[in-house]
Amino acid sequence: MNKPVYIVDGSRTPFLKSRNRPGPFAASDLATAAGRALLMRAPFSPSELDEVILGCAAPSVDEVNIGRVAALRMGCGLKVPGWTVMRNCASGMQSIDSGIANMMTGRSELVLAGGVDALSRAPLLYSDRMVTWFSRFMAARTPLQKAGMFLKLSPAQLLAPVVAIMKGLTDPVVGLLMGQTAENLAWRFGITREQMDEYSARSHARVIRAQQSGWLTRGHDGLAAEIVPVYDADGNLYADDDGVRSDSTAENLAKLKPFFDRKYGNVTAGNSSQITDGGAWVVLASEEAVQRHGLAPVGRILDAQWAGLDPAQMGLGPVHAATPILKRRGLGLNDLDAWEINEAFAAQVLGCVAAWKDDAYCREQLGLDAALGELDMEKLNVDGGAIALGHPVGASGTRIVLHLLHVLKRTGGSKGIASICIGGGLGGAMLIEAI
Repeated sequence: MNKPVYIVDGSRTPFLKSRNRPGPFAASDLATAAGRALLMRAPFSPSELDEVILGCAAPSVDEVNIGRVAALRMGCGLKVPGWTVMRNCASGMQSIDSGIANMMTGRSELVLAGGVDALSRAPLLYSDRMVTWFSRFMAARTPLQKAGMFLKLSPAQLLAPVVAIMKGLTDPVVGLLMGQTAENLAWRFGITREQMDEYSARSHARVIRAQQSGWLTRGHDGLAAEIVPVYDADGNLYADDDGVRSDSTAENLAKLKPFFDRKYGNVTAGNSSQITDGGAWVVLASEEAVQRHGLAPVGRILDAQWAGLDPAQMGLGPVHAATPILKRRGLGLNDLDAWEINEAFAAQVLGCVAAWKDDAYCREQLGLDAALGELDMEKLNVDGGAIALGHPVGASGTRIVLHLLHVLKRTGGSKGIASICIGGGLGGAMLIEAI
């Protein structure tokens, strides 16, 4: 980066677990609620933003360019461009990187970047066979022909909808569900079911500690509270992440059956991230925007990296994205004060830790001379992660950047990396400095 890019502020909604039915908020509701709270405390008018960029992996059909929808609903005015980016699990991180790119070229100086998804509202779809039946039914000209079409309709066609979220979480190239790619990592590095469940229990315990300590709902050293409460149309209040469970102990998690490989697997619903709704934003500013609006930056983005790898091993994306940043900066794993690695699966996070310790992997896949070392687990996801909070796919990339900054502020740390694995065989990482 040839110009400084500052984080001025940020906020997110509570992450709300899917209850196997449409949740109380559409994706644009969540994005708007988090963004309005953020812009209301800003010392500039929403109309002074140069652009609004929103990551979303599964926008509904009536919110296709949801970035523009949210910008208008937040009161940014007609002249502020709003647009949408999609990089699967890293869509919220991609929005930040897209803002950075435009700031580097001088096209933007003040950017609202974020991510959102309401996965509880992912639709049920008709199969191609059923859609073809509807087409032929509508083409039938007479009542007799239409009646004849019903004789060709089987209950299996009518009663077997396609679950869109399962289809979306299946890699179209290798044909594996994301959880099956996590099983691959567990097998590759010898990660046991007990280790997965212990890590998952730790995630829940750390989120509970953060909630009880008020770390998610109050500010730290000039940075406003991370979570802003939201109200639904009936006036019900949602103030906290609701997926965390105090009974998610390693012993209880061990009782759950494998979900993705029912015969041989170890990845369960309990040691995987939850299907969740949520939205998050950060305000990015150039040096010029900071001076013009009298802003007080709380952080700076020092570096960013994207990487590609085998889609069947996609969970190792953080290793491939973060390692080049470390090499460029002459840093070791534990030279940083904090790490956020999005918890798509316990096996995936533990796989990343194992890969950095593995001499052969570091040599053959990362081009290093030897293993990078062992990451200090006390620096990793210190307040838990997506296993307990949930993973609203479009929002998580923004959340981990924002939360990393909160951790650095709270603990007096200087630098940290936020990194995320991405369906399709990708990884993303950002090096953040607290100011």
